Amino acid sequence: MDGLIHAAILGMVQGLTEFLPISSSAHLILVPKLLGWNDPFLDSLAYDVMLHLGTLLALVVYFWRDLWRLLAAWLGSLRRRTIAGDPDARLAWLLVISVVPAAALGGALEGFFDRTFRDTLAWIGVFILVGAALLWLAERWGERDRDLARMTITDAAIVGVAQALALFPGISRSGVTIAAGLFLGLDRAAAARFSFLMAVPIIAGAVVWKARTLVGDGLQGARVDQLLVGVSVSAVFGFLAIWFLLAFLRRNSTAVFIAYRVLLAGLVFVFLLAR
Repeated sequence: MDGLIHAAILGMVQGLTEFLPISSSAHLILVPKLLGWNDPFLDSLAYDVMLHLGTLLALVVYFWRDLWRLLAAWLGSLRRRTIAGDPDARLAWLLVISVVPAAALGGALEGFFDRTFRDTLAWIGVFILVGAALLWLAERWGERDRDLARMTITDAAIVGVAQALALFPGISRSGVTIAAGLFLGLDRAAAARFSFLMAVPIIAGAVVWKARTLVGDGLQGARVDQLLVGVSVSAVFGFLAIWFLLAFLRRNSTAVFIAYRVLLAGLVFVFLLAR
């Protein structure tokens, strides 16, 4: 029973923190360590892949109308060889452009970052603070007077490059891409929406990329019940996190998430000093 409860908690953590700008990678590392869990499967690549599949399902379910419309517009622009007069086609191409640097840098550097930083709590605490600083600076300096219709190719490329910073555990993919959007002058809701839409191909690609290593090894030590619980809970809480953040940022700043990150980093350093 403990294994199922732990699986559900990690699914909830993944679902919430993948989209709230507080870092899913940091929380998935910290929660088992702070609570003293020792379950090799729940700390495995296989389980990590399954949890990301849950958040991918949340994105597809929430944005299915947008995704279908953008895909149709993108295919139509290929046939017409122009995006003139079609804002959906334009947005679709901006998303494609944003994904290229993120995918290239992620594929090339993910292994290095996992080996270097993933198991070092001190680094994770530092990166949580760096992510807080980026959001704080973006809130102070961003003009927040542009919507997605006014994004440029350069803006999309910059957001894509910024997403590569999420390779540092603790930075947060959603946090750094929202911060990049704010720096570029997007309003908060537009920055979050672009972040979520570009997450669909990024997370899908990450799931496929990581799953390739499981084909030969199989899901060794896997429990089907833990997988089903983790994926289901991750999908449900991911959907709720998307809905909440888009609504929240229409009227509020990211200050509460900045404060949370500072408190979390403090908890990490207290934990390290107390060991």
